[in-house]
Amino acid sequence: MKKYFFTIFLLFFVYNLQSQVLIALLLGDKLNTGKIEFGLDGGLNYSSIGGLETKKYDNSFFLGFYFDIKMKENWFLNTGVLVKSTLGADELTINDLNYLGAKIHDIEGGKYTQKMSAFLVPIKAKYKFKNHIHVEAGPQVGLVYRGWIEYNFDDEDGNSVQIKEDNRDNMNWFDMGVTGGVGYRFLRGLSWTISANYYYGFTNIYKDKSGTNNSSLFLSAKIPFGVSEAKKQEIKEVKLMLLEKKQAKKATKKQERKKAKENKKNNSL
Repeated sequence: MKKYFFTIFLLFFVYNLQSQVLIALLLGDKLNTGKIEFGLDGGLNYSSIGGLETKKYDNSFFLGFYFDIKMKENWFLNTGVLVKSTLGADELTINDLNYLGAKIHDIEGGKYTQKMSAFLVPIKAKYKFKNHIHVEAGPQVGLVYRGWIEYNFDDEDGNSVQIKEDNRDNMNWFDMGVTGGVGYRFLRGLSWTISANYYYGFTNIYKDKSGTNNSSLFLSAKIPFGVSEAKKQEIKEVKLMLLEKKQAKKATKKQERKKAKENKKNNSL
């Protein structure tokens, strides 16, 4: 009965998620009004699982979308969904495999990795400083919809082989914790944003195994989508101003070099 409920819930969640992405893409120009900013969020994720013997981080790419909703002055509500994200831990030990009840393959030189796919939803308060650096923090919830242990090794012919063992049924489907980080926005606050966020989970990943919480470092780049015409003009003006400053600086240095050369010539006479 639980499996049926979970399947129905997952299908409903994915359907609504796809609808939100489609709406956001179609209405990007209307979303980025100064009050609400919509964009794509992607990058690299380093994750680990507490309670295991291994301390090796698993790394993978993630992709999703974000919303920045202006509350007042420099305060924003940052949320969204990481649609494609993988958590886990790398280089599981034999003790870890026994603890998780996983199959141990009688092959030397291989590597075991726990992986899980999840939809992640951060809900953070964000404060933007005048120098275009921001700090953010808040809760994050996740829906774990797939989990497996990978065993990667090379066979006798040197070919890479991968064996997967599904262990989703041993996991809790709901994950929750806190996340926080810092970021910087380029082009005087009008272009891409890079950020680093750390997540610490409060819930157990595995059923009846306490202390097996997720933790993860997200290194991301956020790209605003559907910028309004007014914002485009502002970006164009800033780029032009920065170009003029660069050219002026270059001209000044050229003049200084010319003057230094003339002074050297006069001193030699």
